[in-house]
Amino acid sequence: MASLPLHEDREWPYVRTLLPVDLEESARATNALVRCRNVPDAAALMRMALAYAVSDLSLKDVAAWASAMNLAEITGPGLFYRLREGEGWLARVLAQTLQQQVDQRGPEGWRLRVVDATVITGPGATGTDWRAHVLIDPSTGGFRAVELTDDRGGKGLARHRIEAGEVVLGDRAYATARGVHAVHSAGADVVVRLNPHTLRVCDQNRQRISLLSKEKEVPTVGEIEYQILIPIPPERRSKSHKSWDLAKATAWVPARAIAARTRHHDVIWILTTLEASQLPAIAAMQLYRLRWQIELLFKRLKSLLHLDTLPTRRGPTAKSWMLARFLAAALAQRLVQPSGPLSPYGYELR
Repeated sequence: MASLPLHEDREWPYVRTLLPVDLEESARATNALVRCRNVPDAAALMRMALAYAVSDLSLKDVAAWASAMNLAEITGPGLFYRLREGEGWLARVLAQTLQQQVDQRGPEGWRLRVVDATVITGPGATGTDWRAHVLIDPSTGGFRAVELTDDRGGKGLARHRIEAGEVVLGDRAYATARGVHAVHSAGADVVVRLNPHTLRVCDQNRQRISLLSKEKEVPTVGEIEYQILIPIPPERRSKSHKSWDLAKATAWVPARAIAARTRHHDVIWILTTLEASQLPAIAAMQLYRLRWQIELLFKRLKSLLHLDTLPTRRGPTAKSWMLARFLAAALAQRLVQPSGPLSPYGYELR
């Protein structure tokens, strides 16, 4: 990324209007700004945090930039301390900024959401350092929630706050009994890719069925669907999803398993809790295509905002850096008018 313009100060007053009005109060409530020694106010601290996140400058360079701008008299180690203590504050400001996003309606007036996670690694990494769990509005392509975890933080529908009336789209990692139950209990619905190897399903008589054995029934052209029940396992059970007794299921979630063939004759399974009167089988397949919007978001974050260039793997300021960079992305998406969801084939999805 380009270096910061050292003498440019005209845009900040407008950027400040996009941030929460209680910036000073929240900084003090989260102990990000206990004393104003060297840093005059929360706005100055936020400018330095964003400067460090969206530029190639080191903490020492950002401190020098702040001095040249008459923003703050602080050293590199001093700024390091401020960012380390400001992690909770940045998370709070990010959440408040995302809450200000205008909600868009999808087909049938639904509030559509897509969930997925992307890996963030630092220099010299041999595996996953961090994982960003993101929820987006596919109608605009903008993200609505972010949670940062280490490599042990797995994907899951229950990780996000889902509201009644929403329809959540996800890949096969999200087709779990507990996740579907969490969304269903919130009064929302799911449209997720289904892996018949990993999810235990039953017929209307609560007898276990094998969707794999039904793949021979899937037509070459068109779709086929099955009414199923998803048993929710008890809290304590064996690691194997096949070993627990169905009689111990804590709940049963009604759903539909929809199958169709690709152009290469492979079978794709889609699971939805929406009824056929709300979402016909062919429409479910089309709606699932909107999941691609989150992949485009990850590409934008990594190619334009360089989210994958974490300066330190697990240093005390690593999480603050990521939160500030996501905050910069949240501010940027407030400035861009939504143009509609895009397909990987280059045309808009209607």
